[in-house]
Amino acid sequence: MRDPLFRMALVLGLLSAVGPFAIDMYLPAMPQVAQDLGTTEAGAALTLTSYFIAFGLAQMFYGPMADAVGRKPPLVLGVAIFVIATFAAALSPSIGWLIAARAIQGLGAATLMVVPRAVIRDMATGPAAARMMALIMIVISVSPMLAPLTGSLIMAWGDWRDIFTVLAVAAVISLGLILFVLPETIAREDRRGIEAGIMAAGARRLLSDRRFMGLTMIGGFGMASFFVFLSSASFVYTQQYGLSPTGFSVAFAINAIGFFTASQFAGRLAEKFGMERVISIAITGFAVMALMLTSIVWLGVDQLPVVIAGLFMANACLGLVIPTAMVMSLDPHPDIAGLASSLGGTIQMLTGGAMIAVTGPFMDNTAASMVPAIAACAMLAWLSAALSLPRLRLRSA
Repeated sequence: MRDPLFRMALVLGLLSAVGPFAIDMYLPAMPQVAQDLGTTEAGAALTLTSYFIAFGLAQMFYGPMADAVGRKPPLVLGVAIFVIATFAAALSPSIGWLIAARAIQGLGAATLMVVPRAVIRDMATGPAAARMMALIMIVISVSPMLAPLTGSLIMAWGDWRDIFTVLAVAAVISLGLILFVLPETIAREDRRGIEAGIMAAGARRLLSDRRFMGLTMIGGFGMASFFVFLSSASFVYTQQYGLSPTGFSVAFAINAIGFFTASQFAGRLAEKFGMERVISIAITGFAVMALMLTSIVWLGVDQLPVVIAGLFMANACLGLVIPTAMVMSLDPHPDIAGLASSLGGTIQMLTGGAMIAVTGPFMDNTAASMVPAIAACAMLAWLSAALSLPRLRLRSA
């Protein structure tokens, strides 16, 4: 704890975990929500969709705000919105109310995705930043392990409304960390005003930057594989394999272990071999593992241990990709780090949402449909790398 970068990474990780907890902690409650509010499973699923869409779009607001007024004000604003919306969700009298409350939750939680990345860029670059990002990924990656199980435990003595109450309390604690622990990391003289012309010029610069867009889409399709898994795993694990809500939570958690364990080596490997080489090898491993698992499942070997093991290995490769790609995409743009972070985050979230929409009609609540959808995301991520990273592009030529 004497290392200030470690301490900052821990604080940022705790803040960044609020958003994922708001998603994963809620998953075991969706059937109860549908029953309690008199809606269908599809209606309950809209509470996730509204969160994702608002979460993705709101990132475009917080990034420029962080560049203009500092890193702390947008964090305070976003978390305050999240707290109010979470209490509103706990009091929802109808599914429409809950869908709206979840959308407002997403609007608030988006700040916790954008601003921590910009804070990291303020404090470190290169391998040091990759190590900070990897430390944050520990906390974020623990969320899929703990959040569904925590939600199941809360429902054991309460109901789905109590999940939102616990989330609200956690958000209030996060607000305290922002106000009293997190320092401001951008000097006043380095701040940029919120001007449409400046934002448009910055956006054009980023969108025309082949490397930035390539790295963003690598992360986008990588995250999309998580989204596809998130939207389908509960049905696959409970219907095809007959797991209980607690069993689903445990199986769901195992898939995150490979990711966060591998992510802790991202900084060291990047320092030793170079970030581009790490991404090139890891993204290839991710695609190969996903395709191998698809082939095995389609051959009829679709037992639960096989699926979990295959996803574990694929996610281990992905754990090296995402934190490194995030750092590489921001490094060349220190003067618009907030805008770059928000634009990249928005593109990635919308990419994930689009992949859910595209693969959704093909889902039949079996591993035979879920795993190929994840493999499709992996191949698109690899293609993005092949088109944007010289090392991989030369190898695939």
